[in-house]
Formats: sequence, structure tokens, C-alpha cells
Amino acid sequence: MRNVMGSWPFVGGFVLFMALWAVVNTVLPGWDVYPFILLNLFLSMLAGLQGAILLIAAKRQDAVAAALARHDYETNIAAKTDIETLLEINRDQMQLIGELHALLIRREEAAPHAVR
Repeated sequence: MRNVMGSWPFVGGFVLFMALWAVVNTVLPGWDVYPFILLNLFLSMLAGLQGAILLIAAKRQDAVAAALARHDYETNIAAKTDIETLLEINRDQMQLIGELHALLIRREEAAPHAVR
């Protein structure tokens, strides 16, 4: 309903309806004479209804935004855990590389003339 009432076709149709109402009730002997009291009543009811619809739509939009924010937070927490795991693996690999490097240096010092 929010998408319908917030569209240009609705605005055009609404203006056309009001113009037709005014013409019919001015030219022909209608049921709602010139100050158009009945039309004013309908417009007031429509304005109240549109206000409520806009508030409901805003509330729904906030709920969707909150759900998306929660999903983003949970994704960030999962990514943080994965990154910490990868960093730990990287530290272990660096330690192993350091140990291998030290082992190669000792081996080279023990046999300096060995063929490589």
C-alpha cells in the first residue's frame, strides 16, 4: 500500500479524482455543494491513513535494517575468528621456517665443503 500511495500514478489519479469531484458537484446539482465538506472529510481521513501507513513502513524498514546489521555483525565475528586462526597458522609456519633455517646453518657449519 505504501508503494502505491507513494507513486506518481496515485498522485495523478488522486488529482484527477478531486478535479472530477469538484466539477461534478459544482456544475451539476450534486450531493456535496461548493465548500465540499464531504470531500474535505475524505481528504482528512486519507491523510490520517497515509500517516499511519508511513509510520508502519518506517518501522518495518528499521526492523530490516536491524536484521541486516545483526547479520553483518555475526559475519564480522566469524571472519575475525577465521583470521585469528590463519594468523596462528602463519606464526607456526614462521617458527618452523626459522627452525629449518637454523638447522641448515648448523649443517653447513658442520660440513662447510659439502657439495650442494
